[in-house]
Amino acid sequence: MRLLLVEDDKILGSSLKKTLEKHAYGVDWLTDGEAALTALTDLDFAVAVLDVNLPKMTGIEILRAARQRDIRVPVLLLTARDTALQKVEGLDSGADDYLVKPFDLDELLARLRALVRRSEGRIESILKSGEVELDPAALSVRLSGDPIIVTAKEFRVLKLLMERAGKYVPKNDIEYTLYSAENAAESNTTEVTIYSLRKKLGSEFIQSMRGVGYRVSA
Repeated sequence: MRLLLVEDDKILGSSLKKTLEKHAYGVDWLTDGEAALTALTDLDFAVAVLDVNLPKMTGIEILRAARQRDIRVPVLLLTARDTALQKVEGLDSGADDYLVKPFDLDELLARLRALVRRSEGRIESILKSGEVELDPAALSVRLSGDPIIVTAKEFRVLKLLMERAGKYVPKNDIEYTLYSAENAAESNTTEVTIYSLRKKLGSEFIQSMRGVGYRVSA
């Protein structure tokens, strides 16, 4: 799952990027508003986190411009000011949620999961396919109730496939999940990761179609 993070504070941005990647998000981190609007226009994201106070364009200005272009990605605003006026302005501009700095990382992660669930029309946070269950909050995978140890890359790929259960996911989408936009994917990473997941979850769990992609059952 790709996430756009727009935060010009280098220390906070770096910390958030590492935390989000640990929780299976593929993160594109930008530091100015104009670049953020370009990214939202040109690329597909599952969710975006925008700081309000940014150089070149504010988070509010990005929101307004994105919504005018019919970009419907769920957006969580980060603001340093706990004022009702700014909250109302953000929500009226198209924000789906907001957090006031300083904030708890667990709360940020929970709010992001809720935004993604709502955008996908899901109620439960735990993803299920056959006998496999994936818990994004606990970073855990179970097969027939038994815990399965997976790597960070395996978790990301499995989470993407289970979020789109019943649909083939193109290899490019998987590579995009594994690598940030500025880093090229290694040629066989997807195949190696899928092979490893099949060994752990069963050879028939992940289906493939040449030239189309991979899927798990809904």
